[in-house]
Amino acid sequence: MAVKEVTVVPEQRDALTELVQQHVGIGKRWSTRDFSEIAVDPDSGWSPSKSLVGKIIAGNGYTITPPLVSALAVGLGLPREVVAAAAHFQVIGYAESELAGGAPAVLVHRLDASLADAPKSRAVAERWDEEG
Repeated sequence: MAVKEVTVVPEQRDALTELVQQHVGIGKRWSTRDFSEIAVDPDSGWSPSKSLVGKIIAGNGYTITPPLVSALAVGLGLPREVVAAAAHFQVIGYAESELAGGAPAVLVHRLDASLADAPKSRAVAERWDEEG
């Protein structure tokens, strides 16, 4: 008897974009100009331009690079591993089991306010709240 293999499709969402959208833009903590000034990659000194930050919060396409992840982490005041998890979630996605701990778990909690369109992530976050 042949064993049927089940393919698990990872859940994917624009998590990095969502993180930035929560804090940058009209009526938010920072304007695009202010954020582009404070979001500086500590290793290279590179920072995203005001127009790149605008593209991110508008949900337009942009290239995710290590210096961008580092700069956004500094600007958002988050550990780089959490912002890197957001980039991973956006580009590659996570299987539900991968969201159970570490930086991916912290990320899902940070994004909890906008989980209406991600039922699997919401279910995982609710389970953690019940267990915690």
